[in-house]
Amino acid sequence: MNILFIEDDPMNRRVVKDMLDVAGATMAEASWAEEGLAMLEAESFDVVLVDLRMPGMDGFETIQRIRARGDAKGEIPIIVVTADTAVDLRERCMAVGADDVLFKPVAMDALFDSIGRVLAIRGGGGMIL
Repeated sequence: MNILFIEDDPMNRRVVKDMLDVAGATMAEASWAEEGLAMLEAESFDVVLVDLRMPGMDGFETIQRIRARGDAKGEIPIIVVTADTAVDLRERCMAVGADDVLFKPVAMDALFDSIGRVLAIRGGGGMIL
């Protein structure tokens, strides 16, 4: 399983990478949205994890740009990973095309459950954690 995590905080990326390493998954890291979109263009991923609050383009616009693609990469499962706790956040994320929302700090079982769920819903192949 190959996962792209678009997150500006290196510590948050490290924590999630350590969790995914336990399951034998690989994780590519992007420090900002534009970098993540370029990586998605160049490589194949099974799931995208994206933070909402990043410098420059935020997570909402990042998700919208992925979903606006006219190819299979536009259908990739997307999981928001955020510290934002706004009451309507989940609905706003789903409205722009996210498949699930995880709140920081992320627990390993919640991460694995979410990845398995979105892969099952989107029909993604590969290993389900």
